Amino acid sequence: MDKYLSVKKIFELNANKENAIQMSKYMRNMFEFYGLPAPKRKEVYDDFIKSEKKAKMIDWEFLDECYKDNHREFQYLVFDYLLAMKKYAVYEDIFKIKKYILDKSWWDTIDFLCKVIGDIGVRDIKVKDLMLDWSKDENIWLKRTAIEHQLGLKEKTDTELLKKIVINNFGSNEFFVNKAIGWALRDYSKTNPEFVKDFINTYKDKMNSLSIKEASKYI
Repeated sequence: MDKYLSVKKIFELNANKENAIQMSKYMRNMFEFYGLPAPKRKEVYDDFIKSEKKAKMIDWEFLDECYKDNHREFQYLVFDYLLAMKKYAVYEDIFKIKKYILDKSWWDTIDFLCKVIGDIGVRDIKVKDLMLDWSKDENIWLKRTAIEHQLGLKEKTDTELLKKIVINNFGSNEFFVNKAIGWALRDYSKTNPEFVKDFINTYKDKMNSLSIKEASKYI
């Protein structure tokens, strides 16, 4: 049995129909679910991901097959797999991740896939210009990815890049963009609150109120 079918069998054996209905409802009924909450989901494929790490290479064919599945847990598996294998991801892989960003797009996958790109960005300067391009793209999910890709980088955050990307998205009426701006600034405020305070004070007249509210949470 191939890897995709093996994981699918595990999901089916652990499916919870009642949870699946509620999880789908929470996601506006846009996706099907097996009904596995995050802790249970990660538990059932933990051994599988550990075995994959031994190969020290990303199996993109397997990930593509998973991402095509209509059940949302398979998309979650893809980003958990990529986060576990992120040190093996290179700049060229971002364009494979881009396909996932643009397929079955919603905040729940974007907010994790972006972290894989952020890790690549720490190691490859080419990511900087690509994220600047994405920050000006018409697609809101590419914009959100660019805004959030430095989440969790703390002292490794490129503040000038963060600033430029956020400024590129001033004037947006899109909830998911303005929320992302606030979240990115809020996350970095844990590391450098003065930078975020100064940024808000400087650009408060151009920032959406939602962005300011989110960014100010910890300062």
